Amino acid sequence: MIELPLDLIDEDTDQPRYQFDEEALQELMQSIEEIGLLSPIKVRTMDGGRYKIIYGNRRYKACKTLGLRKIPCIVSTVTNELDIYLEQIAENLTREGFSPIEEAEAFNKLLNDPKFTSSTKYLSSKLGKPEAYIKNKIELLKFGQAVKKLIVGGTEIKKGRLTEEQLLPIKDLPMEHRDPLAMIIARDELPVSDVKKISRLFKDKDISSGTKDKLLYKSGRDLLETWSVYEQNRAERAKPAAPKAAAVKEKKQEQAAAAAAPKQSAASSLESTLKGLLAAIPAHSPLSPEVMLTHEAILPADRVSFEHDVDQLIQNLQNHLEEWKKIKELAGSSSSNVSV
Repeated sequence: MIELPLDLIDEDTDQPRYQFDEEALQELMQSIEEIGLLSPIKVRTMDGGRYKIIYGNRRYKACKTLGLRKIPCIVSTVTNELDIYLEQIAENLTREGFSPIEEAEAFNKLLNDPKFTSSTKYLSSKLGKPEAYIKNKIELLKFGQAVKKLIVGGTEIKKGRLTEEQLLPIKDLPMEHRDPLAMIIARDELPVSDVKKISRLFKDKDISSGTKDKLLYKSGRDLLETWSVYEQNRAERAKPAAPKAAAVKEKKQEQAAAAAAPKQSAASSLESTLKGLLAAIPAHSPLSPEVMLTHEAILPADRVSFEHDVDQLIQNLQNHLEEWKKIKELAGSSSSNVSV
């Protein structure tokens, strides 16, 4: 380690970290004034007897602002650009304030800049980070600048800020829905669990793009309520399918039994059909007032389908009712004849 004149050292404008918190910089300057610089910066030699910073830009800025003439340095002999850039990333990963977007841009540069020849697997091995970690960081670059400015490190939910975990559930949505939804998430401080639920609304192919556009006018809380009602309605619509499936299964069983025993009596067949219907149609259980009122929350795009399903259910029940009323009358008439 040697001390070098500050006026012989140049900053690396291509380094991964370029955002510096002013308050943190002031605290560092105060620390240097009181106890000196505890950690040297690292530089590499350049032409003309000059040096370029590998890492330690913030410490360099602090010393320069304080008017110091020299700074402790470690001089590196490494010249390979890829190795230098990887070292810069590795160093910044250990420091506070290295933002998720700075990370994402650095990883993306290593993977796509022509002067570097890297792969996700290679970066993972060199930086000690899982491949999924690197891929998830790069996904953040899909968002627009307004959203990127709000992204912070860590997992704490803060008003007007966004974490990586909050954004990943919506990363694959179309841009016209993705970025406005991200701003709602930041404004309303939505937890990750709520974001995942709301994202299902916007990923649902049964909901039209126009309806999704209108949903973006809602608050985060209203979006969560819309998701809840939508899921309840879908569950209710799915219920009639279960008795129908049971009836089809029962009918197939009857046909198989008829083929195995062709001499089975008509009376026995009728009784079997009755038992099958009784098993397929559940006992009546009144819907709660809360469930009854959820019809108001059915999305316009789904209302026609819902009304059609209700009409079909009513028609099927009426047909069964008429048919079995006739059978009951015939059975009653036969009983009278036997008595006489």
